[in-house]
Amino acid sequence: MRFERRTIRGRLALFTGVAVGSLCVVFSIVLLFVINRTATGELTKEVTAVGELAAYYVDHGKLVDPLPPIPQNLIRPIQVVDPQGRVVAATRDLRNQPAMARFTPKSPHRVASAVICHSVFASGRCHIVVAQQVFRNGDWTIYSAAPTPPFAVYPGVTALLVAGTVIFTIAVACGARHTVTRSLKPVDAIRAQLDHIQSTDLGRRVPVPAAKDEIHRLARSVNQTLDRLEGVLEQQRRFCSDASHELRSPITAIRAQMEVALMAPQDVDPAELCNAVLPSVERLQSIAADLLTLTRLDAGVPYERRIVDLAELVTTELKGHKPSRKIVQHLAKGVTVSGDRVRLGQLIGNLVQNAQRHASSTVTITVRRADGDPRLPEKAAELEVLDDGAGVAADQRETVFQRFTRLDTARSRDAGGVGLGLPIARQIAESHGGTLTIQDSAQGARFVVRLPLSP
Repeated sequence: MRFERRTIRGRLALFTGVAVGSLCVVFSIVLLFVINRTATGELTKEVTAVGELAAYYVDHGKLVDPLPPIPQNLIRPIQVVDPQGRVVAATRDLRNQPAMARFTPKSPHRVASAVICHSVFASGRCHIVVAQQVFRNGDWTIYSAAPTPPFAVYPGVTALLVAGTVIFTIAVACGARHTVTRSLKPVDAIRAQLDHIQSTDLGRRVPVPAAKDEIHRLARSVNQTLDRLEGVLEQQRRFCSDASHELRSPITAIRAQMEVALMAPQDVDPAELCNAVLPSVERLQSIAADLLTLTRLDAGVPYERRIVDLAELVTTELKGHKPSRKIVQHLAKGVTVSGDRVRLGQLIGNLVQNAQRHASSTVTITVRRADGDPRLPEKAAELEVLDDGAGVAADQRETVFQRFTRLDTARSRDAGGVGLGLPIARQIAESHGGTLTIQDSAQGARFVVRLPLSP
């Protein structure tokens, strides 16, 4: 099985086991190396001591061949080479053999050592050879040797390290797997709860573990996401209900008028029928256009930015509307923004239509330069649409910008849409880097759009 296809438990256990096993192997090798170096040093000292004993015989003129008995615990191969380079004495195992080495200590040192391989030693192993010089009518050289110790000097220690590495690696890997398994239990609980949550039962929430760890934060984020999802679905349900009501009315009117025309075609004037049906068709067309606009805004469809004069755009938009209320204009010249003329025109149109529906007698439209919103540059273009109607309560000023939302007051069902006009207007403002809010006013609702001034 490939590593990335393993479970988190398996991957962490495998990674931990490999890491710990590698560290144990490295530690064991270093420890064996240190033990080997220490044993080699001790052996070199012992070989040197054996050579010093032979040097004593040379120095006191007591040299014999073979060399006199050496204590049992110090028996080592020894050769004595005279100043002419001849082997004049040796232990019994090296009698009649050439010199085991040719190196000599360099002045001022009297002792030197080296590792010699493939020499006169029958075993064929490498040996530690220590050369010592004694002066007696010339420089005499005493060579003493001992086989080099193996890398694993103590087999018992090596076996203990191997067994310890295996046991410790397995124990740590199992411990890591067990710890990860316990740590992931809340994740399993979250997954199981999510599996049971259906679109018709979004009130359920995943369990939040008590420990303030990453899983705790994950569970909180999941619950927050479920809260938002439940809110969105609730809005969609409300929209379906409102849209169904709004669509049913014009459709019902069109059906009734068409059925009457079919029942008595001789009494129907086509022109009158068309005039009667046309408002319902326009109503349906308006709803479809709002839904299409929202779809495009949500998809982030790019648009061409041009320099737009707000005063001129307001004047153009007002010409295309049939005012049902008195409109007062205060339009400063030269207030320009960068954006899409069609979308900005739709923003203005939605605000004006909303104001006319709810104004008692007058709608005031103002265009000016103003101090920027905290989220905008220092200077901003400001468009204000004020009606003299009942206004919007402070606690509902954000509610009216939620999609498909219509208040239960007179601002809802007199001649309004399905609650899409103001959300569309705000989304257009935000897509141009601006804001749309409801500000305090002495009377009525005061909608304020702020957009960055064009460079």
